[in-house]
Amino acid sequence: MTNKIRIHLADDHLVLIDGLTNLLSTVSEFEIVGSSSNGLNIFDEVTANNAHILVLDLSMPEKDGIEVLKEFHQKGYPCKVIILSSYDDLKIIKEVMNLGASGYLTKKCAGENIIEAIEFVNQGEEYFCNSVREKIFNTFTENNPKLNKTFITENSVLTSRELEIVTLISLEYSGKEISEQLFISTNTVETHRKNIMKKLQTKNTIGLVKYAIKNNLIKS
Repeated sequence: MTNKIRIHLADDHLVLIDGLTNLLSTVSEFEIVGSSSNGLNIFDEVTANNAHILVLDLSMPEKDGIEVLKEFHQKGYPCKVIILSSYDDLKIIKEVMNLGASGYLTKKCAGENIIEAIEFVNQGEEYFCNSVREKIFNTFTENNPKLNKTFITENSVLTSRELEIVTLISLEYSGKEISEQLFISTNTVETHRKNIMKKLQTKNTIGLVKYAIKNNLIKS
């Protein structure tokens, strides 16, 4: 029998807790082990329930999500945290990722993306909902004159994230720069690079640049 992913939900709106519980309970690999309606005792409750994943609202009463994250960060408890927020402010996203969060979802997209987010984060990857990921990418590249902002990617063999990575590599950003600006680890960048090269059947960066130019990701 496969070990289940143990999930703790933290939000001060019981309607959202109930909705997420009902949705996540449809996945046989998931187990909801607890929930919190304020931030004061989240750390103790998560550790008592031995949760693997904490889905955490930033706007919690008594102790907000940032303070909860700091507590986990300081005490070093190995629970992966996915942030829920009503906002997509990049300063907040950077702060929570620096404090050890593994994912960030706006509440508008939570129902659509939460299952995928938990699966990705459980595998050690960072996860952002599409609107957040696109905002991060666009902010990073908005002043680069070689970026083609009108490319069409519906038929690409690459995922949206892989298209972003191959674009940035082709624009000569280093792995460290990509990691820092997209709020993902250097290991994640390298994993994406290897997967992209395998999919495109190329052995070097020149092949990636040729793909980016051919598919109008960047201007030649």
